[in-house]
Amino acid sequence: MLYTQFPLNAILQLMNAALFLEKRSNLFWGCLIGLSIILLGIIDFLTGYELTFSLFYLAPISLVAWFKGKRFALLASAISAIAWFLADFFSGNRYSDSSLYVWNTLIRLSFFFIVSTLLSELKKAYDSNKLLARVDFVSGAVSVSYFYTLAKNEIERSARYDKPLTFAYIDLDNFKEINDLLGHSIGDLVLRTVTENIQSQIRTNDTLARLGGDEFALLLPETGEEEARNVITRLRSNLAGVMLKNGWTVTFSVGVVTYCRPPASVDEMVKLADSTMYSVKTSTKNGVAYRVYAN
Repeated sequence: MLYTQFPLNAILQLMNAALFLEKRSNLFWGCLIGLSIILLGIIDFLTGYELTFSLFYLAPISLVAWFKGKRFALLASAISAIAWFLADFFSGNRYSDSSLYVWNTLIRLSFFFIVSTLLSELKKAYDSNKLLARVDFVSGAVSVSYFYTLAKNEIERSARYDKPLTFAYIDLDNFKEINDLLGHSIGDLVLRTVTENIQSQIRTNDTLARLGGDEFALLLPETGEEEARNVITRLRSNLAGVMLKNGWTVTFSVGVVTYCRPPASVDEMVKLADSTMYSVKTSTKNGVAYRVYAN
């Protein structure tokens, strides 16, 4: 048990440290990197020219490249190269030609620049992949995988603070006909329009996700039954106007479940809202069914 807990705790501590560093200001990073490089330069000078210290200069450069980007990393690289040059010059090392000081400094600076560029580009790629994993490419709504993570957190928060939680399952009626008659490009435009319209009307702590196809999920934290009715009524009214304006025959079947006590899991929450929506879909369409879950 101890063997499994140790790496897990270490990973959690590293994640917390990364979150802490990502939120720090430019002033914090300037002080941290500046002091680090000065300290490294002093240690480099005191240890003398016989001991190379190049690897240690990469630590602050790598940190700033990952957390602050290429511009800050290049600045840190230049400062590191200067610090290394000064330590090399004043530590007593003498080359056969004085121009070698400049040559070696330029080589070190180039090396630091290459490392800075590679790390900053790698961080860009990492951020892009993370964003793609969180956002549905077609609609612009939250992806289904990321939604499950957010929903799980909201269920736990609802249980901790004893707050209501509302979940709406939204299905686009007649969406298949749009794809068949007007083409998939128009179908994709409908999905993006629905997403943009809903996102413009909900709070920042609400979550709109595309579950797949023409089905969306709307999670409303700390929202009771009456407030949920007002939100859904407003959303459907605005969506109907947008669909009419564009000449799209899409309507909306919605199942809304308000939890006075949170569900046991995200799957349970989705399943109950889906069945509630389905009761509308198989009867009148273009309507809303509400349920209150107080178990």
